[in-house]
Amino acid sequence: MRQITYSPSKYIQGEGEIARLGVYCSQMGAGAAYAIIDPYILGVYGQEIRNSFAEELLPLTEREFQGECSMNQVEQIVAGLELNSVGVILGIGGGKTLDTAKAVSHYANLPLVLVPTVASTDAPCSAVSVLYTEEGVFDRYLSLRRSPDIVIADVGLIAKAPARLLAAGMGDALSTFYEARACRKSGAITEAGGTSSIAAFSLARACLETVLSEGAEALRDARQGIASEAVAHIVEANIYLSGIGFESGGLAAAHAIHNGLTLLEECRHILHGEKVAFATLAQLMLEQAPEEEISAVVSFCRETGLPVTLEQMGLSGIAPEKLMGAAAASCAVDGPMGNMPFTVTPQDIYEAIAAADRRGLQAV
Repeated sequence: MRQITYSPSKYIQGEGEIARLGVYCSQMGAGAAYAIIDPYILGVYGQEIRNSFAEELLPLTEREFQGECSMNQVEQIVAGLELNSVGVILGIGGGKTLDTAKAVSHYANLPLVLVPTVASTDAPCSAVSVLYTEEGVFDRYLSLRRSPDIVIADVGLIAKAPARLLAAGMGDALSTFYEARACRKSGAITEAGGTSSIAAFSLARACLETVLSEGAEALRDARQGIASEAVAHIVEANIYLSGIGFESGGLAAAHAIHNGLTLLEECRHILHGEKVAFATLAQLMLEQAPEEEISAVVSFCRETGLPVTLEQMGLSGIAPEKLMGAAAASCAVDGPMGNMPFTVTPQDIYEAIAAADRRGLQAV
């Protein structure tokens, strides 16, 4: 079987990295930079970013990210680029800012540097961009021709973000090993286009071990804005270990169930990683995983405030037919449920979600 492992050309993590962006772009020999920047980050760190480029005598064009990560916006930016002078695209901010930069880099065929300012998902290291309509409705997944050239995580900056976002990132990372394990058993083709590699599976395992052992401590430190060693380890787990682990290790039931749950308006206020955490518990129930694994996940989620019951998901008293609709959607033919090592039906998912809810209500 052919194995494919995607990863950024370089992953950089540390404190104060936002002030070194000019250095990194200079080292690339990229010339002038075009930066798409989250409005809050631009307001707070804009001068620091400008100074870093001025010190390297590199021209910098700034564009404040506004609106949606839409094809219209991407095309507008690409059309306005002076391709002969721009040598690198930067994305600095949250998920939609980064996805816009990814798409612009793809269509302009320019190198890409991403600077995630939160660690709420594992998307920064992936070679995919999620596009929406101008109204904010999901449009499409855009597969990129390559991974980002550089991903730069400034732990000091990320530690100041709302702690709930770090916890949500851990919820997303929590699923990585269990989904990669399922894909490895089934021989599924991953998002990278091949079967899971030893490297990806090892990183997925390290991701789980790091999250379970240091996640609670990191969350306590993040609530105080402290860029501790535990916070640094969780930032790496959420962004890098989980990013490589999911893309080259594969997705399975947890993200499939998440996708189904997004149809329910009652839980649209729940963050991506929070949904994935509950869906991970549902996958373990579906697999009839060892009690030791289930207990560890429930205990971790409770300690970090991630949901383990339907009530915590905003789904208390939901009509059975609506939940069955979400279960059916999670089994979409082209979705990741097909990567499970056994056949799964909507009824199986409905029962797994109910079992997860019952387990979440029990004492650990």
